[in-house]
Amino acid sequence: MPELDPIIHQPVRLQIMAALGNLGSHEQVDFTFLRIKLGLTDGNLGAHLLTLEQAGYIAVEKTFVARKPKTFIAPTAAGRRAFESHVAALTAILKPKGLS
Repeated sequence: MPELDPIIHQPVRLQIMAALGNLGSHEQVDFTFLRIKLGLTDGNLGAHLLTLEQAGYIAVEKTFVARKPKTFIAPTAAGRRAFESHVAALTAILKPKGLS
């Protein structure tokens, strides 16, 4: 049975990875979109993004758009694999015993 990922298992990080999971391989979202979608403060989202980035699960790109700083976030291949494995572990826990 797959194991739960302690980094992704934290509820806010699970929400972040779920939100990023629907992105295409070359797509990314900006920080503000993610903050609003998840209803988080800048500091709370930033702290969780740092944890995910340090684990190699997301890539963070800081740039300027029309002279304003913008931060873009995308899942990495390792992050996608970790999230899929975590979801498989959750599914296995929720699946009634004796069913295949």
